[in-house]
Amino acid sequence: MENAEISLPIIIMKEGKWFVASCPALDIATQGETEQEVKENMADLINDYLNDEDTQKPELEIELTSLSFIRAKVPKERNIKWESSGRLIQ
Repeated sequence: MENAEISLPIIIMKEGKWFVASCPALDIATQGETEQEVKENMADLINDYLNDEDTQKPELEIELTSLSFIRAKVPKERNIKWESSGRLIQ
């Protein structure tokens, strides 16, 4: 069987000293000490997940129609700050 190449959306957020990445399409997540490390960890995890014969796989008929951000009001005591790039400042 010939392999197909697909692109899967991932979300990366900084949580304390860790970068945490999730892939909603596959419902998997991983972490790393740097953004580059978490991207590499996610690529390895996706590869392992898709090639593991014992893991039930979701249907991969994914059509990403948009990528959106939802604004939410957060209490000031949470002290959340965002850079203009959209990155969370800890």
